[in-house]
Amino acid sequence: MNITLPLAITAGILSAGVTAAPVSNAQLAPTLDKSSPASPTMVSVTESKRALALSLSQQYTQLAPVLHEEISQYQLNAPLNELKRSKRAAPFARSMVAMDETLRVEKGIEDYTDTIMELRLADKTMLARWQAGQSPLFAWEPEGNDKNWNYIEAYDIDGNIHLLDVYNVPDRPVLVVDTNSRKELKAGIKAMNDEIQRLQGLNNANIAPQPMALQSRSMAENAFDTQADTPSISTTVLKKIRLKDDHEPWISGKAEVYAIVTGVNPSRDEPVLDIIDMPYLDYSETDYSPNQVMIYWQRYRWSAADMLLMEKDDGTNYKDLARTLLEVATAALKAIPDPEVQAYAIIPQLTGKILEAIPDSWATNDDDFVDVFYTLRQGTMYNDYSAAGNNATATFAPLTIEPIQ
Repeated sequence: MNITLPLAITAGILSAGVTAAPVSNAQLAPTLDKSSPASPTMVSVTESKRALALSLSQQYTQLAPVLHEEISQYQLNAPLNELKRSKRAAPFARSMVAMDETLRVEKGIEDYTDTIMELRLADKTMLARWQAGQSPLFAWEPEGNDKNWNYIEAYDIDGNIHLLDVYNVPDRPVLVVDTNSRKELKAGIKAMNDEIQRLQGLNNANIAPQPMALQSRSMAENAFDTQADTPSISTTVLKKIRLKDDHEPWISGKAEVYAIVTGVNPSRDEPVLDIIDMPYLDYSETDYSPNQVMIYWQRYRWSAADMLLMEKDDGTNYKDLARTLLEVATAALKAIPDPEVQAYAIIPQLTGKILEAIPDSWATNDDDFVDVFYTLRQGTMYNDYSAAGNNATATFAPLTIEPIQ
């Protein structure tokens, strides 16, 4: 589907048969239905991207040489930092800078990255036609959960709106106003782990155990310790993983997947949540062999842990997400009178409470649940092991890291 309509937006409603005219940012903002599940923050982000896409369409003739310098077979994006350096792109870049600053605060990552906004060619198959001079469309991700999208809107250089199919890549080049998902998620994971550590530190000011990474660094620094005094590190490594096709909309680009490893602290009754980046996991129906350490077993009681796979989407405040995950897991653990009686059987209960909270806490197009591996055990080999939802298949292997000799 590729329907072209003249543009007329009144209270956020498209109507056909009206001649396109210049539209102000105020006209672009829809009336917010307070009963809608979409949050005010999410609507603000979507409409800001819409306004930038309209501005881009109006300034494209001036910006085109800059974009052709930046976008190539080697990279399909034009980062904000590069646009800021160009005099041609300066007026448009100033608008992007303002949105970038607001977005980083709303996502809770302002202290973790300097910029996240970019312009991106939607698909590599569009590159040759765009480089040959075909006029592009200018799009942004719709608001709400992507499973509820009916179409994707895009402007052309005349200000007309085109309604594009959600899943079929358009024949015409499309430039997307978006955030750099890889850069955003990397910053978001740092923010989540720091927030979890901060909150648990406040609850256990003087008794918090030293984090695993610090333990490892401390062991390395104290090289004078004998090998007998330095414990080995027991881990589980992800040898291979494959995701099934999740029918992700073309406008969303590469998947950005991360893991949440859940379990119980070995020294006190509190949950352990480790957020782990999986930057290689870009496409479904593809085998990846990362050889990545996923679990440090010294951090988990009963030599057992669960691993959730999540896919980053738009609209997430990472600090709020970390806070919600920790609050839900902590409440679930406190509701169990004697954890030692059930032992590692309680871990899936904690994970289940986290999964129950996801649709209630993040009703917009926030981070999507992909699948979960329940009850991974220390020292156990898992070959082509299917996750609970059969959306992921992975091979896990035990690995003992010996002390430095």
